[in-house]
Amino acid sequence: MKFKRFLMLVPLTLVFACGNDTLPKPAAFLRLEYPEAMYKKMDSDFPFTFEKNELATKIKARSIAEDSGSFGLDLIYPSLKGTIYLTYKPVRNNKERLKTLLRDSQGFTQEHTVKADEITEQLYANDERKVYGMFYEVGGNAASQSQFYVTDSINHFLTGSLYFYAKPNFDSILPAAKYLQKDIQHIMETVNWK
Repeated sequence: MKFKRFLMLVPLTLVFACGNDTLPKPAAFLRLEYPEAMYKKMDSDFPFTFEKNELATKIKARSIAEDSGSFGLDLIYPSLKGTIYLTYKPVRNNKERLKTLLRDSQGFTQEHTVKADEITEQLYANDERKVYGMFYEVGGNAASQSQFYVTDSINHFLTGSLYFYAKPNFDSILPAAKYLQKDIQHIMETVNWK
């Protein structure tokens, strides 16, 4: 009798015990879709023009007190919670000033090596418009995922960097960072000096 009960409990136990197997969660990626970039020429009293994405709905000018002729311009993307900070400084046909601006810009990027997994450089040159520079893509949990500078080597020097309003977590902000990197490259490609 006890043996029959035992035989009846074994199959029941196996049926109920096997129903709740835990399976590993499949790998997935967050699917974020951003609108196609619509660019519009940004022309004002600045010593340069460029095309900006209309997704940058707020533009804020900032003055830089320590250097006359220098100023900042913030392209704010509220929907992406990010900003591209542009800083313009005149070169004034001064080779030493140009060397200092280049060294400062490159040094600023290298400060991110503490948190960055890698920093990729892309040289940019357009002889027709006299725009020469460098684009940096910063991989990893660095504060800024992209930086750049462009210059005509005589009168103008423009730098830019991308920041998000969030703790750096590269995996989370990667789609937005890639989207805004294209905007930065478009700014570089459309800069015209006045």
